[in-house]
Amino acid sequence: MSAPKGGKESGKAKGAKSGGKKGKAGTGGARSRKAGLTFPVGRTQRLLRQNRYASRIGKAAPVYLAAVLEYLVAELLELAGNASRDNAKKRINPRFLTLAIRNDEELNKLLAGVTIASGGVLPNIQQILLKKKGKGGKGSSQEL
Repeated sequence: MSAPKGGKESGKAKGAKSGGKKGKAGTGGARSRKAGLTFPVGRTQRLLRQNRYASRIGKAAPVYLAAVLEYLVAELLELAGNASRDNAKKRINPRFLTLAIRNDEELNKLLAGVTIASGGVLPNIQQILLKKKGKGGKGSSQEL
């Protein structure tokens, strides 16, 4: 039998959850799916509204923002994956994220003020510190 039209189901206690979401079943992520995105458009919109970045938010704003974030993450993960493969590792750790960001000109500019925990720094030895190769070996001030 179907539930009565009064809105309450007969076997449930008052205030109990019905076990599913309100509305149509299976509609979760509909805007993300329509836009062809993996990042959640609904969550992006909720966070934009909750954090009050603007008094009004258009319909396309969370879709566009989710697309931009997805692109940045895909780009970063691709570069970090290449760095981990170069070092014969299968997992991406913070070191590889740092190497990926600092070796890419645009990501480095975007994330210039960001410090990644356990990321380290780029290997860099200044030329003045490297040992110069002399022509004859004599005339060096450091010889004894």
